[in-house]
Formats: sequence, C-alpha cells, structure tokens
Amino acid sequence: MSTTVRFVRTVALALACLTLAQPAHAYLDPSTASMVISAIVGLLATLSLALKTFWYKIKSFFRKQQDDNPDADESEDF
Repeated sequence: MSTTVRFVRTVALALACLTLAQPAHAYLDPSTASMVISAIVGLLATLSLALKTFWYKIKSFFRKQQDDNPDADESEDF
C-alpha cells in the first residue's frame, strides 16, 4: 500500500473519530469569556507590533538606498 493511500485512510479515520465524539456537559463561567477576549486582544496587539516593526524595517531599507544615491542630492542644489 502506498504512503498516500495510507495517509488518506489515516486522515479519514481521524475525522470519523472526531465526528463521533460525545457531547460534553461542561459549565463555562462568565470569566471564561473575558479570558478569551483578553487572549484575542493580546494576540492582536502582538500581531500589530510585529507588523509595525516589519514595516519600519522595510521603510528603512528603501531609505538607505535613496541616501546612497548621490545624484539625487546634486539635482536639488541647482
């Protein structure tokens, strides 16, 4: 049996097991919602900081290329 067929059968079996799970009769208290909201806000803050840092690195890379071009500075003097 090839590895692809074996992989497809394993994934199908895993999905079948997940669909047959019994319902959990669990209690979620009100603080659970605030914990989830705090996690989402923290994730968004982390992603925005990473994006901002990455954006500034890109901007500084292109500014260095403009500063290295001496012809651009000479044309402004005349």
